[in-house]
Amino acid sequence: MILKASRRGGGADLAAHLMRLDENDHVRLHELRGFAGNDLHEAFQEAHAIARATKCEKPLFSLSLNPPQDAVLTPADFEAAIDMVEKKVGLSGQPRAIVIHEKQGRMHAHCVWLRIDAQSLTARPLDFFKNRLQDCSRELYLQHGWEMPRGLIDSSKRDPNNFTLAQWQQAKRLGSDPRWLSAIVRDCWARSDSKPAFERSLAEHALFVARGDRRGYVLVDHAGEVHSLSRVLGMKQKDLSARLGDPAALRSVDTSKAEFAKTMAPSIQRHVADSKAQFAKRAAKLEERRVDLVIQQRAERASMVNRHKVAFDQSTRERAARLPTGLRGLWHRLTGRYSEIRHDNERVDMPLLAGHFL
Repeated sequence: MILKASRRGGGADLAAHLMRLDENDHVRLHELRGFAGNDLHEAFQEAHAIARATKCEKPLFSLSLNPPQDAVLTPADFEAAIDMVEKKVGLSGQPRAIVIHEKQGRMHAHCVWLRIDAQSLTARPLDFFKNRLQDCSRELYLQHGWEMPRGLIDSSKRDPNNFTLAQWQQAKRLGSDPRWLSAIVRDCWARSDSKPAFERSLAEHALFVARGDRRGYVLVDHAGEVHSLSRVLGMKQKDLSARLGDPAALRSVDTSKAEFAKTMAPSIQRHVADSKAQFAKRAAKLEERRVDLVIQQRAERASMVNRHKVAFDQSTRERAARLPTGLRGLWHRLTGRYSEIRHDNERVDMPLLAGHFL
């Protein structure tokens, strides 16, 4: 399970982000521990008020838990992982909130702790928390029998397809997947043994090598976007220089864009536009079906919650009716019979109630 965390301020923005339904099919506040508020916004407002009594600017510690693609986890599995992290980083007993997201059939979770210690009004330091999270991540992969990523076993073998936030945001603006770009460029690099061969291979995909502002190697695509070649390939600058030579000898980004606009842009852009239009039509139909299904699921889940509440209230009334009142109730208390009836109620009814809320 991939674990990512950071110290956070801005509780209001974080609460709004975690409870967004437009980016997730289903959102559930699974646990709210140690806060007086009844929802996430109230809890984080409380955290902000407590932090004002200290000098801590980032009183929250936010953790995201993302299981492998094919893994099927229960809320209890996420709780166990969160408990492990909590103990490992030194946040045991601190107020926390757990939010579970479900999107396209996959679940992932978020946990946010308040770092401020209520007794001393100081923030828990969280020293070396990234290393501790990495240890927890390895242990979770071993516990569940998942195939561990190479980069988690050996940091020198990290997957170059793991992109930075900036790269994902750039791809989102373009409406593309950065993994496609990486696969194409890596294939071109593997099939070429010189700079001219590499440039010819890239040109087949409407990509050009150019000189970046910092004299490094960059790629310019058909849309005029600039990508770091070292990041796309997951290679160091000196390894690129061994094949491509001095980057100072390359064309600038502006020159590459101008040449592309003159020679290839019209046909390439027309082809890209046609492909995107065809894809958009197919994707729109699938998205419409998915949205209808999500709406149906939300209605069914809301109905189920309501049925659970009705069953709980009914069972509560029935259990209360079994307990004697008045003089008879006093006599049962004196003889110990009252306690026996209460225990019988719990033994018979609580397993049934627990089943309603799984």
